[in-house]
Amino acid sequence: MEKADSPAPVSGQSSCELLIVGGGIMGLWAAVHAERRGIRTLVIDAGRLGEGASGGLLGALMPHMPDRWSEKKQFQFDALVSLEAEIAALEAETGLSAGYNRSGRLIPLPKPHLNKIARGHFEDAEQHWRIGERRFHWHVLDRPPVNGWIEASAGESGFVHDTLAARVAPRLLIAALIAFLRRAKHVRILEHATVAGLDPDRGTTEINGETIAFSHCILAAGHRSFPLLQALTPGLKQPLGQPVKGQAALLKADIDPALPTIFLDGLYVVAHEGGHAAIGSTSENRFDDPSSTDAQLDVLIEAARGIVPTLRDAPVVERWAGLRPKAIDRDPMIGRHPDHRRLIALTGGFKVSFGLAHRLAEAAICIAGDTDCGFLLPESFAISSHIAAASR
Repeated sequence: MEKADSPAPVSGQSSCELLIVGGGIMGLWAAVHAERRGIRTLVIDAGRLGEGASGGLLGALMPHMPDRWSEKKQFQFDALVSLEAEIAALEAETGLSAGYNRSGRLIPLPKPHLNKIARGHFEDAEQHWRIGERRFHWHVLDRPPVNGWIEASAGESGFVHDTLAARVAPRLLIAALIAFLRRAKHVRILEHATVAGLDPDRGTTEINGETIAFSHCILAAGHRSFPLLQALTPGLKQPLGQPVKGQAALLKADIDPALPTIFLDGLYVVAHEGGHAAIGSTSENRFDDPSSTDAQLDVLIEAARGIVPTLRDAPVVERWAGLRPKAIDRDPMIGRHPDHRRLIALTGGFKVSFGLAHRLAEAAICIAGDTDCGFLLPESFAISSHIAAASR
């Protein structure tokens, strides 16, 4: 961390090198990277760690389509591949399972033209889905590769089976990250803590009435990051981001947890450990109650039961709703604020947070310390790019 930027705390004032606002998947991974670098860090959350959108049910880790390759798709590919080793290390350090499995993905193809498009993607995946000696594939099949999971009739024109996709149990991963941080030497955690008067130029903020001095601040508070950033960015014509409500459900069924995730027209069916299947999720820009579930979730459940026979009589054991952060340009929002050097954004993951958070958080820590993290962020992820979009 840069020492020259460190504000001198007044008598009786608490201080830290790094303040992380938000204890969801982004903030927790940032704290893990900070601990590994020996950075004196304070993590604060308005509620309990992992209680927001990060505490959901789905856990699908889905790659972009392999066509029209770009720096963004390459970044996501590298992140999805590297997450496997990151989680293995975390599980070894904590003794806890994160419920990770590279179980793949099944995409039914209900119409003939989709089969033709999918066969073109096969060549794209062979070219781009490779790293070192590892290869991942986009197979186009006439029938499902496994029996007793998806109805063959769901794919009248075949199925895509991709071997890159994976899944994680969101709450188990959150629990493992928290367990790591509870034993950390350099990281303190403060829950039920509200931020007021954030002054990134002075390097101070009020937390539960106490003044905290910091060298750098990472805003990783999900959709709550947007109004904080908005207030510090004059001249914007549009909001930097918004909350998007998602609903999901967990069903109890006798299924193999290694079954591939099913994806069809926005519907996900994800097999998890313990005989559970997660179903989701809605994307609602308008809503009355952020935490309630309704008929929109019922539609998804019925759609899943319609293509997965083993779920037709499976009881629903949990219904969930939460608010996911969607930045104005949809891509994640990360980087040093152009007007406030101490302030670093780490938010806006929307539907890709769990697959990218470890890499984005590492980049945020490197930005705070002015160090090279060994990889480049896509330009569209930069907070400056989002500010430009919100200024138009």
